[in-house]
Amino acid sequence: MIERLYNFSLTDEKLIERIIEDDNVGINHMVLPKGAALPEHYSNSHVYMVVIRGQVTLQLNDQEEHHYPSGSMINIPYKTKMNVSNQDAEPVELFVIKAPSPRHFRG
Repeated sequence: MIERLYNFSLTDEKLIERIIEDDNVGINHMVLPKGAALPEHYSNSHVYMVVIRGQVTLQLNDQEEHHYPSGSMINIPYKTKMNVSNQDAEPVELFVIKAPSPRHFRG
């Protein structure tokens, strides 16, 4: 078998799971129910968020909050201050793709 299969969870509960972390890319899968948020942090690579369900709320650096519905792909530059939350009733589900892998920025 040439390909490699990766699985992710199907849930409405809060979930943050690392799907892939290799030298090329980091991919996380997240589900945030209403009112859930990630701790404020800085992007550790070039980040691409793919919203597949619900609506994610982002506040980046000092700008106002923006809301991105399912079907959105958001690019966040390296070393950007991030506040990620779900302010809607429906859970938000997204994939976070870090390219290159944050491993390239360590050291």
